[in-house]
Amino acid sequence: MSGSDAVGAGSGAAGSGSGSGAAGQDGEGYAGLRIERARELARRHGWASVRVLEPGDLMTMEYRQGRLNLAVRNGVVERSWEG
Repeated sequence: MSGSDAVGAGSGAAGSGSGSGAAGQDGEGYAGLRIERARELARRHGWASVRVLEPGDLMTMEYRQGRLNLAVRNGVVERSWEG
């Protein structure tokens, strides 16, 4: 079972998530943030969906433009990437 948590396209922000390279806009830069803060920034930067993955969660390997993946341990993001 996947640990996905969709934000949804109707979150009030538009775009694919690809940005100017500022932390949070390019899929990287979320490491070290609490999950609540990471989700807030993801919505603000226009990510269409956010997938949260806890240790041991299974995930599909298909690439999805506009999706932010967050590998989380104990409520803190360890790694983030687009797709």
